[in-house]
Order: sequence, then C-alpha cells, then structure tokens
Amino acid sequence: MDNGMYVGLDIGTTKVACIIATRGENGGLEVVGVGKCDSIGLRKGVMRNMLNIVESIQTAVKEAELMAGVDVEDVWVGIAGDTIRALNSTGSVAMTHEDREIRQEDIDRAIDIAKTVQIQEAYEQLHVIPQEFSVDNLNGIKQPLGMIGVRLETQVHIITAQTTSIQNITKCVKDAGLRLNKLVLDHLASSYAVLDKDEKELGVALIDIGGGTSNIAIYHDDNIRHTSIVKEGGEDVTRDISIVLKTPPAEAEKIKKSHGCAYLPLLRGGDDESLTVQMTGGRDDREIKRSLLVEVIEARMDELLGLARQDMEKSGLLSQIGAGVVLTGGGSQMPGMREKAESVFHMPVRIGAPQKFGGLVDMAKAPMFATGVGLCMFGAETAHASGGHHKSGKKKSSGGDGGYGNIIKKVSSWFSKYF
Repeated sequence: MDNGMYVGLDIGTTKVACIIATRGENGGLEVVGVGKCDSIGLRKGVMRNMLNIVESIQTAVKEAELMAGVDVEDVWVGIAGDTIRALNSTGSVAMTHEDREIRQEDIDRAIDIAKTVQIQEAYEQLHVIPQEFSVDNLNGIKQPLGMIGVRLETQVHIITAQTTSIQNITKCVKDAGLRLNKLVLDHLASSYAVLDKDEKELGVALIDIGGGTSNIAIYHDDNIRHTSIVKEGGEDVTRDISIVLKTPPAEAEKIKKSHGCAYLPLLRGGDDESLTVQMTGGRDDREIKRSLLVEVIEARMDELLGLARQDMEKSGLLSQIGAGVVLTGGGSQMPGMREKAESVFHMPVRIGAPQKFGGLVDMAKAPMFATGVGLCMFGAETAHASGGHHKSGKKKSSGGDGGYGNIIKKVSSWFSKYF
C-alpha cells in the first residue's frame, strides 16, 4: 500500500498555502499539516517580486512542517494565471500487429501524434490529458488496451504554460530550499479535491475564484473537456470597494471579509445596517449603509460570473453541464455567492470544499485550500498508479514497491508520462 507523504504548495495572488498529507491506516489521505502566508509577489498570476514569493513559501511551509512534525523536501506546485493556454487535439494510428491487438505502445503513439500540434511560441506543454479513444469509429472508449481493431484514434486536452512562468516558479521553489516534483494546473488540482465522480460523469463546471484570476474547468463523461482563465478575482472586488468607498485597500479587504455579500436580495430581511468606514488621506470616518457595499460587490460578481458563462457558452459545452456549477477558492466563501451564481447560470450551484480526506478536517476543509489539498490528491494518485509510494519529506529528528501486474505498470507509465 502506498504510505507516502504528499505536500501541495498553492502559490496564489493573495496567499501561499502549504498542505501536508499522508496515507492513513485505512488507505485514505489524512491532512497532518496546514500552513498559510499572505502573498504579495504575484499579480494576476504573473510574478512581480520573486524574493517576496520565496519568503512566503518558506513561511507557509515552515508553519505546516511544525504542525505535522516533519521536514518537507519536495512539493507538488500549482500554476495558473493569464499565461495558461489550453486546446484539444486528436491523433490516430494504424494497427501494424498481425493480431491487431491494441498495445500500450499503440496508445502512446496515438497520444504522441495528438500532442505534436503547434502551440504558441515561448510556451510549453504542462499536461497532455487523454479524454477518450475510438477504435474503428467506435467512440467513447476510455481504455482501449487489449481491444482488437484496425485504427486507433485519441482525443487529448493539452494545457500549456509560458516557459518563463514555469522557470520562475521553479526557481522560487528551489530558492525556498525545496525540490519541485511537478507543476500542476491549479483548477485541475482543485477538481481532485471538490468534485465527485457522478458530477464529472453528468457534466459539471468548476469555477475556482482566486485572488487575481478565476479558473474554469469543465468535465463531462468523466473527462476534462475545457479549461480557461477569467482575469478577475477577489482582488478586483477589494479594489472596487476601495475606489467607491474611498477607503484604503487594507480597510476595503477588512470590510469585504466582515460585511461582504454578493447578492443584494439577501439584505431585504432588514439586515441593512450602517457601517463605519475609514477614509483615505486622514479624512474623518463616515457611515454607509451595508447595501452600498453589497451593490459594489454584486456588480463585480455579475461581471466575473458573466465572463465565466460567456466562456462556457463559447466552449460549446454549456448544454452538457448536467450537474451544475461548483464554486471553490477563497472568493467563493463570501455570503450570497451561491445565490448570485444561480441567478447568472440558471442552474444548480454549490460551494465546493475539499473532501475525501481525514486528519485536520476542520482546518483544511475550506474552499481556499482546495488547490493545496487537490495537489496532495494528485500526487497520491500518481504514486498509486506507479504501484509504489512517494515521500515528500521525513520525520523531524529528535537530535515497497507494490506489485500490480504488467497492465497496471503500463497504465501507470502512461499516467506519469502524460499528466
């Protein structure tokens, strides 16, 4: 049984979060360490101050280490932002074996052909995710290994990232004294933590609302079909509040967290109290109605969620989202977000918190930790597919390779190669 340790590092616009998880006795993941630090080195996912990011990484990791009683060595790291691009591609091969049985090398060849599609200059492939296969025009096959056919075709989802972004994040992790195991798309990681299999089968849109950007992933038939980025997030809400109320950004963030709401009708029950707002430039504080604050927030959320809906319509997958929308990330925690989203998407919406783990459940089971927990789950699944175990650290000092058979080994090699 895989009994390793997995460390997820979520480097976001407003926070850096570190999650440490291990395999429990029942085989499930248990979170044993959680660390969080404010981040001021990123802007919309673009690096602005590498030294600040390195310091934030070290602080978050140290906090998680102390809680877990381990020393972290290597990490699974999330990546997102405006430098991410995605596309779908296909590749097909003919069976050349006399028995026409599809072997792993045939699957690999089809995927390799599919991923030779031209990508934007100065970008490189981050993930090549097989979606489905077809054998002699028989579509919707998830695993063609061992089937008989003349021609094999595959469709893949390719996620790319700007080379300089990859290099800068890699350097930050190294300068923080850690080894980078793999970069993983943020919203791909989040989907591991907050979506269930039934939702992925029926069709679901995941919207991860971060500080600088909001990330979209659409699943259908248990396959990821579309990923994209909306260039708006929680920071934009804070900035709007600061401008409209003429209050410093730090005060705007405080007001947003303590009195914010994304849906004005929720205040119609007589909850429109007066708020005292600190003014910029040393001016006297002034009183405002909470409804004004909510109007500012709701206007921005109308735009953010409206852009997400436009993206879903453009993808051609809106009609396939049978299970509705799942909101996660720090921006999803604001009261009224579910109601606001339902009014925009006209379909069921739920707030997605990390699930399917034990240990520090109360501490880590918040939408803001979805990416960090998901990175641990991604790492655990990768290790399980390889039939072995992985350790991202070691116990603080006071001063088996599993046998899964040939087919599992082939599948694990395929998973490691393309994810």
